[in-house]
Amino acid sequence: MLYCPCSGKRENTDSTHGVFSFDENLAEANQPYSVDDDLLNEAEVNGNWTPQEKALHEARLKAKAKRRLRKSSSRNSTSESFSESGELSGGDPHSPKGKVNTSDRKSRTGKGRGLPKKGGAGGKGVWGAAGMVYEDEEPDMRDPNYDESAQGDTVYATVVPEVDEKELEKMVKPIVQEYFEHGDTKEVQMLLKGLNLGTHKFEFSSLAVSLSLEGKASHRELTSRLLSDLSGKMLSQSEMARAFDKILKELPDLILDTPEAPQMLGQFVARAIADHILPMSFLDCYKGKVDCEHARVALDRAEVLLTMKREMVRLDNVWGVGGGLRPVKHLVKEMNLLLKEYLISGDVSEAEHCLRDLEVPHFHHELVYEVVVMVLESTGDTASHMMIKLLQSFWKTGLITVDQMNRGFQRVYDELPEINLDVPHAHSIMETFVDLCYKEAVITKLLRDACLARGRKRFVSEGDGGVIKN
Repeated sequence: MLYCPCSGKRENTDSTHGVFSFDENLAEANQPYSVDDDLLNEAEVNGNWTPQEKALHEARLKAKAKRRLRKSSSRNSTSESFSESGELSGGDPHSPKGKVNTSDRKSRTGKGRGLPKKGGAGGKGVWGAAGMVYEDEEPDMRDPNYDESAQGDTVYATVVPEVDEKELEKMVKPIVQEYFEHGDTKEVQMLLKGLNLGTHKFEFSSLAVSLSLEGKASHRELTSRLLSDLSGKMLSQSEMARAFDKILKELPDLILDTPEAPQMLGQFVARAIADHILPMSFLDCYKGKVDCEHARVALDRAEVLLTMKREMVRLDNVWGVGGGLRPVKHLVKEMNLLLKEYLISGDVSEAEHCLRDLEVPHFHHELVYEVVVMVLESTGDTASHMMIKLLQSFWKTGLITVDQMNRGFQRVYDELPEINLDVPHAHSIMETFVDLCYKEAVITKLLRDACLARGRKRFVSEGDGGVIKN
């Protein structure tokens, strides 16, 4: 038993019978420590503490930590700062409340009212502060939510593959053949824009010239016009030069089907230079450098045409009359010239060849009309017999059809009163010429009967009811 000066009582200190009361232990814990901590730690090491004493010691340590924390929080918050390690100076690193919580949204300086930072703007899952305006951002193609169709107006462009050299002739040949029928260069340009010729663009010109060499004179005239319209728009002078150079190399093969190919190609070259499709120095590049005989003939032909005076030859008419594409007055003039040359030479085959070169089968009625008018205006029977021979030849060969023959004679029938003013004996000459044509089987009986009678019709009397005197 020991005497306690604080309580004035005796207490049992035996380890087996007496212990400190719980109330007294709490009172001592609230007071400053008076026991040396080193002695307590030594007693703990020696193992002399009972479980109750050990629990009492832990309670004292907790109370001490609470008092230290209370004192630190009462200090001025402005005196606190962060250390270099990022920990709050004065905090207990062993205490849970002394550690810095990096995920805490409250102020770590002790200021503020404990509200979230930024006023609630910019946090996780938050759109931002009220009234905040965001700038447009470019969509990221690597974004999993990237939608290509939602990025404005989607433009789809048609990609045309380049035409292969083997397929070029199959695709271009129908275009050229159709052009020979309609003669519209704008349509050809539109069709060529739909084809991706690529590096083989110049071959279109060489193929068009090759096809025209096998065709008519009107086809060659159309080809020259086509090359002139394409030059500068779709084909350059260098590409045109490559095209003609290729044709010059292919002349040995072209001459097998078209013996006159060298002369025609020379005309093409001269026309192209006159139309500024080829440069003026095109012929100079081949002087003394051509081994092919046919190519030399073509180049010499072009040089001769270019050196001739303009009064003697016009290169824009190097292919002759271009069929129905020429003016009507020009066609009429050519037919008159044809008939006058025939009356001088009497060569029916030459006249037939010239008429075929005109390539105007729909305008042959004009030739028949001119033949009849020349017979009416001529003196003597020579012109009449020669013209009947010419019409008979054209009729037998089928060069002039029945329809064209009838239209030509009918035009003369309709204009005979006016022709009679200049030719007083036009009616009698017309009747004689029509009878001869019918005998030679040039015209039909129906067309002969349609010819107007020369005599004036007279009535027997006024009271005979309009009976015509025979």
